[in-house]
Amino acid sequence: MGLFDKLTGTKRPADGVSPRSAAEVHGALLGLNRDDVPYVVRDGREEGADLVAEWRILDPAWQTFFVRTQVRRVFQVRMRLVPEKNEVRCLDQQYEVTWDGDTPRLAIAVEAQRGQVQTVSKRWTLGGGGGGGLEATDTFSFDSSDLKSPLQDTVLGAGWTWRGVITGKL
Repeated sequence: MGLFDKLTGTKRPADGVSPRSAAEVHGALLGLNRDDVPYVVRDGREEGADLVAEWRILDPAWQTFFVRTQVRRVFQVRMRLVPEKNEVRCLDQQYEVTWDGDTPRLAIAVEAQRGQVQTVSKRWTLGGGGGGGLEATDTFSFDSSDLKSPLQDTVLGAGWTWRGVITGKL
């Protein structure tokens, strides 16, 4: 892996993994959708992509979770399948979340980020520790890799390259 690959988050499949067809990769990515995960993989034509993976912050079934946690930033991963190269090109778009009561509003973040976006939100609660002092307890953790890792694992497992985009088109 070269320096540019590291900067873009490009990952290559293990040696000896035979590449599957574009239709199989597309189907496998859509197959990540389950009711028990806080993200969805959907058609991305409106965004100029083949597929988009994003947090379910606007989904009524997940809204209670996101309201309770008051996440401030979320992101989506736009993906384009390039069959002739056996690669999935990906572009991350980060959003600011503002809360109006229990209703989230999304707005594109002021700073633009392309390629790899790593967002980690944590919340601690301070309380009395066993030794009489203060103790911080991790009460909430939200990591963008919870969305991105299953996508990457699926692509790499299908024998394709995961290529982060920094410049140019998706």
